[in-house]
This record gives sequence, C-alpha cells and structure tokens, in this order.
Amino acid sequence: MTHNDILRRLRYALDLNDAQSAHLFALGGHRCTEDDVRAYLLRQDDEGHLPLDDDGFGAFLDGLIRERRGPPPPGREPPPPAALTNNEILKKLRIALSMKSDDIRRIVAIGGRELGKAELSAFFRPPDHKHFRVCGDQILRAFLRGLTAKLR
Repeated sequence: MTHNDILRRLRYALDLNDAQSAHLFALGGHRCTEDDVRAYLLRQDDEGHLPLDDDGFGAFLDGLIRERRGPPPPGREPPPPAALTNNEILKKLRIALSMKSDDIRRIVAIGGRELGKAELSAFFRPPDHKHFRVCGDQILRAFLRGLTAKLR
C-alpha cells in the first residue's frame, strides 16, 4: 500500500474533509494546501497526482496525534523514524486513536483477519528484538477496513 492509499482510507474512515486534512498536515509540521490534499487523494494514473513521501505522511499522522491527544510534553518530542513502515503507521494510529491491543485486535477482526495477542505485540517491538515481526499490507488493510466499518 502506498501512503496515498492509506491517506485516502483514513480520510474516509475518520470522515475528514480537505480543510481538516490540510490542518492535520500543518499540525505535523508539513506545509500543505487543500489543493495538495486533493492531489494526494488522486489515483496514480490520474493527472495531477502527487505522491506522498514518508515525511509528508508522517507529518499527517503526527498531526492526527496532536489533534486527538494534544502535543507531547516539553522535551519529549519523539525522533522521526528512519522510514515510515507499516509498523510505524500502525503504532501512530494506535496512539492517535487511543487504542489498546484488544481494540486493535477487534478492529482487525472486523476487517476480516484474526490476530493473536503475541502476534500483535510483535508489531510494536523494536526492529532488533528477536520477536519483532513486520506488519504486512494485509494486516494494515484489514485494520483500515475494520476501522471504516466501525466508525462509518
């Protein structure tokens, strides 16, 4: 899944319009206009499509966290990840939506997949941990599908 696809699905699930999305980008520190948001939402084959890079999408997710949870305490700003992986995306969504592990497992089940507790916790471990597991597109897609079904 591309960042543009995930943005499109999140925007629909959370019922965000162009102005709200641009505001979330701005909260995360990424300059973005409503026209840019519309260009991000276009399909790859459409004229005017703008690909969304790691920094831009990370800023959107950080803005979502700040909007829903407030800014981090002074001096506790988390360092940006080297690459925005599915694991990082799932972690940021868990924080932004104030979800516990059981909430995520329920939402993924609504999306058509089953996850065990150990399997889910492996997604949130550091990459050098022996039980770390890469979150595949299927899991992230099932989470977004379940989130949409739950919220819409």
